[in-house]
Amino acid sequence: MARHTYNHDMGRHKYGIAAALLALFVLAWLWPEGETPPAGTLTANEPTGAEAPASSAEEEAPATEDESSAEPETSAAPETTPAATPTPTSDVPESPSSAPAAEPASNAYDGPLGTRNHTGDDSVALTFDDGPSPEWTPKVLDMLRERGIKATFCVIGAYAEAYPELVADIAREGHTLCNHSWYHEFDLGTWSEDEIRANLQRTNDAILKAAPGAEIAYFRHPGGQWTDRAIAVAAELGMESLHWAVDPSDWDNETTEKQIKDHVLDKTGPGAIILLHDGASNQKDMCGALESILDEFEQRGYTYSGL
Repeated sequence: MARHTYNHDMGRHKYGIAAALLALFVLAWLWPEGETPPAGTLTANEPTGAEAPASSAEEEAPATEDESSAEPETSAAPETTPAATPTPTSDVPESPSSAPAAEPASNAYDGPLGTRNHTGDDSVALTFDDGPSPEWTPKVLDMLRERGIKATFCVIGAYAEAYPELVADIAREGHTLCNHSWYHEFDLGTWSEDEIRANLQRTNDAILKAAPGAEIAYFRHPGGQWTDRAIAVAAELGMESLHWAVDPSDWDNETTEKQIKDHVLDKTGPGAIILLHDGASNQKDMCGALESILDEFEQRGYTYSGL
């Protein structure tokens, strides 16, 4: 009897194992390949744990070195905004009479924001800012008259009002008049359009009162701190915005006569517009340098544009 019971239990045990194996085989065969468990898992459009930090870093991290190096290509200033002074050539003149190469006439408007910084031909232009000065403007006019040179004078309105006879002399001798703001306001271009217009119109009125019928062809922003707004307002008033190609810093008391002369002679080629000052703070050195500059320009055969 005991043997029969043992055989019966063993049979049931074997059948139980077989049934379990069969059930596992069927489940493995029926379970869809690649299906993930439904509970507590990410859906297909949710980032994984590795993706989430990367995504957050992309939004908050600064540009990489490669992105920074590529940035100038997308955010560089327009081609119309080069440095005030043209880049010198690698060949240094062996003698004072070796002039720099001419700038193409097409580069006449290569100043900041498309302002004019070359004459557009082989002539050079002398421009004098921050006057008129009762001490220095007559000396400059004398030097120009002796050589038959026409220049451009960018006058400050308050000084034109104070010394109208000097403005009249400039116009009478055939030089070009240029508006240089009422009182050399460096930040003029950041003002509202109405404020800029009032400043420039007040300056024009002072110039025309001193020299009735004179043409005011140009506007030069103090410090060359051009803005589109200032250029647009000047254009509305009939004035072209005038920059420069050569700046010897003759307004700086630390600049010597020799430095002024050497800079102008080294940097000036045909077509250049040269920035000088008949009113500011360093006119003695400027006037001393101007004589030598004009002598050298004569040897180079330069002609002059009154613009």
